[in-house]
Amino acid sequence: MADKGTPVLSEKPSSIKDSNTARTSRKFEGFFQRKKDKGEQEKVNATDIDTKSAEQPPPPVGFTQLFRYATPLELSLNAIGVVGAIGAGAAQPLMTLVFGRLIQDYVTFATALEVYQSAETSGNATAISSAKQNLDSAASEFRSGTALDASYLTYIGVGMAVCTWTYMYVWRYTGEVNAKRIREKYLQAILRQDMAYFDHIGAGEVATRIQTDTHLVQQGISDKVALMANFFSAFLVGFILAYTQSWRLALAMSSIFPCIGIVGGIMNKFVTKYVQEALQYVAESGTIAEEVISTIRTAQAFGSQNVLGGLFNNKMDSTRTVNAKAAIGNGCGLGFIFFIIFAAYALAFDFGTTLINEGHATAGQVVNVFMAILIGSFSLAMLAPEARAVINACGAAAKLFATIERVPDIDSASHDGLKPKKVVGEITLEDVRFTYPGRPDVPVLKGVNITFEAGKTAALVGASGSGKSTIISLVERFYDPLGGTVKVDGVDIRNLNIKWLRSQIGLVSQEPVLFSTTIRANVAHGLIGTPYEHASEDEKFKLIKEACIKSNADGFISKLPQGYDTTVGERGFLLSGGQKQRVAIARAIVSDPRILLLDEATSALDTQSEGVVQNALDKASAGRMTIAIAHRLSTIKGADQIFVMEDGVVLEQGTHEELIARKGAYARLVQAQKLRETKEAQGDTDIAVVSSAEDKGKAVEDEAPLGRRDTHHSVTSGLARQKNEEREKAEVDENSYGLLYLFRRIGSLNSDGYHLYIIGALAAMTTGMGFPVFAIIYGKAISGFSQTDPSARRHAGDMNALWFFIVAIISGIATGIQNYVFTVAASNLTTKLRTLTFRAILRQDIQFFDRTENNTGALTSSVNDNPQKVEGLAGVTLGTIIQSITTLVGGSVIGLAYAWQPALVGMACVPLVFSAGFVHLRVVVLKDQQNKAAHDDSAKLACEAAGAIRTVASLTREDDCLKLYSSSLEEPLRNSNRSAIWSSLIYAFSQSSTFWVIALVFWYGSRLASNLEISITNFFTALVGVTLGAMQAGGVFSFAPDMSSARGAGAAIIKLLDSAPEIDAEATEGMTFEGRSVEGQIRLADIHFRYPTRPTAAVLRGLNLTVAPGTYVALVGASGCGKSTVIQLIERFYDPLAGQVLLDGQPINEFNIQDYRKQIALVSQEPTLYAGTIRFNVLLGAIKPISEVTQEEIEDVCRDANILDFIQSLPDGFDTEVGGKGSQLSGGQKQRIAIARALLRNPKVLLLDEATSALDSASEKVVQEALDRAAKGRTTIAIAHRLSTIQNADCIYFIKEGRVSEAGTHDELLALRGDYYEYVQLQVLKK
Repeated sequence: MADKGTPVLSEKPSSIKDSNTARTSRKFEGFFQRKKDKGEQEKVNATDIDTKSAEQPPPPVGFTQLFRYATPLELSLNAIGVVGAIGAGAAQPLMTLVFGRLIQDYVTFATALEVYQSAETSGNATAISSAKQNLDSAASEFRSGTALDASYLTYIGVGMAVCTWTYMYVWRYTGEVNAKRIREKYLQAILRQDMAYFDHIGAGEVATRIQTDTHLVQQGISDKVALMANFFSAFLVGFILAYTQSWRLALAMSSIFPCIGIVGGIMNKFVTKYVQEALQYVAESGTIAEEVISTIRTAQAFGSQNVLGGLFNNKMDSTRTVNAKAAIGNGCGLGFIFFIIFAAYALAFDFGTTLINEGHATAGQVVNVFMAILIGSFSLAMLAPEARAVINACGAAAKLFATIERVPDIDSASHDGLKPKKVVGEITLEDVRFTYPGRPDVPVLKGVNITFEAGKTAALVGASGSGKSTIISLVERFYDPLGGTVKVDGVDIRNLNIKWLRSQIGLVSQEPVLFSTTIRANVAHGLIGTPYEHASEDEKFKLIKEACIKSNADGFISKLPQGYDTTVGERGFLLSGGQKQRVAIARAIVSDPRILLLDEATSALDTQSEGVVQNALDKASAGRMTIAIAHRLSTIKGADQIFVMEDGVVLEQGTHEELIARKGAYARLVQAQKLRETKEAQGDTDIAVVSSAEDKGKAVEDEAPLGRRDTHHSVTSGLARQKNEEREKAEVDENSYGLLYLFRRIGSLNSDGYHLYIIGALAAMTTGMGFPVFAIIYGKAISGFSQTDPSARRHAGDMNALWFFIVAIISGIATGIQNYVFTVAASNLTTKLRTLTFRAILRQDIQFFDRTENNTGALTSSVNDNPQKVEGLAGVTLGTIIQSITTLVGGSVIGLAYAWQPALVGMACVPLVFSAGFVHLRVVVLKDQQNKAAHDDSAKLACEAAGAIRTVASLTREDDCLKLYSSSLEEPLRNSNRSAIWSSLIYAFSQSSTFWVIALVFWYGSRLASNLEISITNFFTALVGVTLGAMQAGGVFSFAPDMSSARGAGAAIIKLLDSAPEIDAEATEGMTFEGRSVEGQIRLADIHFRYPTRPTAAVLRGLNLTVAPGTYVALVGASGCGKSTVIQLIERFYDPLAGQVLLDGQPINEFNIQDYRKQIALVSQEPTLYAGTIRFNVLLGAIKPISEVTQEEIEDVCRDANILDFIQSLPDGFDTEVGGKGSQLSGGQKQRIAIARALLRNPKVLLLDEATSALDSASEKVVQEALDRAAKGRTTIAIAHRLSTIQNADCIYFIKEGRVSEAGTHDELLALRGDYYEYVQLQVLKK
């Protein structure tokens, strides 16, 4: 595509708009809205990209609303879990009571010690002896008291372990079950929506929301809630205990509550708003990713990865901007809250000293209040990341729940409506007027009146965009008419039950959609909603086989290695177009419906198959009402009634003969499609198409099937196997990456972010060191309280309060910086990872996308989901981990400095706490690895169903899709619940073991203190230091699930980024075409080829063909014979196993791939457009910087493609939105824009893969002339089933069994009376 400096294209349309949301018509002031200024074309800078703000998202749901889909049992279990969490949380403040007792015992012991020291000073032997006895007795009581205190701590630890296991297991269980239910309800809601809804939402957005957003909701309704209850309980119980000990001091400290509440409320409102905006941008980027990944061949053929990647980057830039705003609120809010909390400690020691001096409190009570509030507010600090998860969940749930509860106007899930017992099959349209919701100012039907008689075949013919397919959509009730009525057997279809109506209709569309399952299952989808739905497998198979025989699919299916159990791949990509279409026809007729709708049902078939399928359709339509749309008039000349449409009205109607006799519009269409016959054959134009159905059956019997022969022993099969083995060896097992390696690699991807992480880490370490510094001040404070002189006590109290206040200021600033920096750094890293992941996917070769695990759904969700999981560890959580480790190290160092013996005992136990946490992490990691593949599969199912919504709706497959999706979630649910039992047990042990460590230090330290081996002040300093450190050690591993998810996601990202494709779409090496004039000679020399995913099926077997420069060559043959494969090899989507593809005598693999593809333009069978304007789509074909492409050039190519008049007739002209995948345009309109895009390249080689199959006769003739003109002076290779389009070719190659069987001009091949001659006879229209 364009160079690096090339401006990126205009934005895609922003978001979903529910039909009940006001639709504002917004013009895109982007790159493509060019304005003329004094005749000069405006030049637009890269910065002028439209960054249209996201649509106002629904307000976040309330916390309790997150549980609106939980059952009473789950809510009861959650309540039990909350009680457990409250119990576990209360354990830590209860420890302060034990501390209070210890202080009291210490005061008694300290008094006895002072008396003894005074006696020693006096030298009185009696006093010394008495004091010594008292001291021994006090020391003994001190030891027994602390032993009792230590046992209390042990019991509290046991209670905490039981409570912790209960709340962790219960909440993890209900969280998993609820997340599964929300995913199911979301997909169910998506599948019940009307078609207008899908004009604004892509399958990518569905996949993103069902993975990423439900993951966020799951975090907000699982153990994070219980942890919040735990921390809040610790906070609350701490304050309650404080009030019971000294209400005056506790009341003074409670003044912080209103401040925290106000700041927290403002922060919450501010952050939630931006979180939702960011999620909206991410969802929109998911739609872009899905569109591009699902049409990767087009993206690579036109080298538009940079442009489409640019669209994705725009969304990421918007996400980054919004996240930076949220980070400011987050950082300022949390910094202020922490300052308030820490300043309260200064207040405690200042006011506490006053209370002691005035006799309102003892030193023990002041310390008890201080410790209780310290632990309470310490828990509040731990609450922040958990609360953020819940806030995010409320934001993510808003859009999910709004969709779940949206009831569309045409509700396929509704049970209302009539279900008549008998259907005759008469359809009437009375004065029907219609415009598409996405283009309300362009009328499509203008008062149409048509009656389709029961049991008869009616055909609709006319130009593209005349409203033919719209009639099919109205009969299927995909839309309701704006005026008039559509009736079935005299009943307005709005009064009929929707599913019942659709189950009476068999629909075969222009672009057949098959689902990624077996052929048998695909055909069986046609039985849903019919009496045969629950028949036995044998009975079903009998019907399936009959339908496939009727649709002429049985022949090729039976030759496949797995027969009817062959998987067709995503969107049926393992079958050729004709094979797909025949399976789709079998699916439509398998239930023997009363009404059959054929929207270009045979357009994708080659002539030979078409004749037979047409015969089958004629038989299938006997006795039922059939509406057929066809551009190929040979397929409908036997219809009972033909309706000719133009511009939304019926021009004329009658039988083929009647209309020919009238010499009107229809006669002109027929004339346009006449095949030029040779002089010899001219007298014989009425040759029967083929004498009988038996002959037709015979004619396609030897059609080369997909699986052809399992030639295990051929040279190429060996080569294919060897290639596959080499690739498998080269593949890295993502489980082999270590956490440190992943940290290093992912960090190196965002080297710009290093300075942020360094600042964040320093801030986190400063915050973390606040607690060990507290330990020192705390020790001094206790020493100050034991002063007997009130004025000395006052001075010490003031000094300690001042130190606390200084620490509060530093901690507040550090916390604010820590949270702001880590949020921004994580957002930058995430958006960078999303961009890199998307680019890495676009860079892969086509065989990467052929593999089942790399389906569109899985790849789309991995683009947004994996980086989201990495953010879980790389953001605020990482800051908290660094902070915890600093507290652990700092506390241990201070402990060792002040009282090394008890500190050493405490530190010796820390590895025990750590190892329990580490084992917990491993259990969670293992569970996440097992679930990853299953969740990818489920995302694929959801994406596939949403992407093929019309097919799903017409087959009434909604419940079936939901059932499949639901069962795909069963296994991960079982895995999670199984592992939750063990992981919760280990987590409970790691949390409780801190109490047992503290109990041990308590007991040992008091013995040392009572024996006067260490001072009490030093013992308390060491005790607080080690206590806080041990509590943090346990806390680090509460982030195990985040670490686990991040590790798995990080490994997947690195594996993708490291995977080097064999044909690298972004490679810079290879010869360029600079200074080289391309003549355009193409030669395929002895080509052998098998698709990498099907190494046993030979597709091309020694194919040789030469295309002279500037000639027009056509490839003809049965479906699956390898015609499209030749095009794909010329585009270098694949490399042949043996042989060479040459351009001007030079092997194409020696050229730079991007430069080589600039010489080629491809127009495919199924045209690919992207959401955006018409101008955007045409400009994707540009090979020079887009700013240099003039409006005149765009108009010229559109004129050549016969689409200019249509575009100029639209209100917005070239700035008209085409909708996701071009959904707002008809098939023919899409195809002509695709042709304009191809012509804009001014290519040396033009590849036309069924380029005119979607066009009506009138357009086809004009486009064919345009293509003929375009072909002048350039090499053109065309594939066509409609032979009239290629009869003027310089050379026609007939391909059979992977080789060229005949070659020559149309006339020469007719004279041969071989394979080509037979094909021609099948397409001759009788005069």
